[in-house]
Amino acid sequence: MTTLKSKLKEDLNAAIKERDELRSSTLRLTLTAITKEEVAGKTKRELSDDEVQKVITREAKKRREAADAFAQGGRAESAEREKAEGEILATYLPKQLGDDELEAIVTQAVAEAKAAGAEGPRAMGAVMKIVNPKVAGLAEGGRVAAAVKKSLAG
Repeated sequence: MTTLKSKLKEDLNAAIKERDELRSSTLRLTLTAITKEEVAGKTKRELSDDEVQKVITREAKKRREAADAFAQGGRAESAEREKAEGEILATYLPKQLGDDELEAIVTQAVAEAKAAGAEGPRAMGAVMKIVNPKVAGLAEGGRVAAAVKKSLAG
């Protein structure tokens, strides 16, 4: 069993013992998503820590989107719960890049793409190919795309 998955299971057991309903339900849902991913496809397999991290990232994104939807729908209590679940999941993810760090990576990638002959707004794909491996798991795709567009426009 991967170390991240076993940590999730240990934390789930601790949350159950402490009668922390929010934390235990969040971890249960996340472990279920991990198990679903493991049995998806033709053969059952064990996920690596990176793959488990991707599942947690996906679950955290779902929580953020749900919180936004609930907030827009006037259901503040449900939005708060979704935000709290997202914060619990964030503790299992690497620290997100700050705006300055992301901007520096994007600026360097734009320079690399221009050196390779990519120019103007059409260079977006080339720049994203350079940036994505560097920021995988450290910044959300929407933030990265916005930073690249801003850098290409400026």
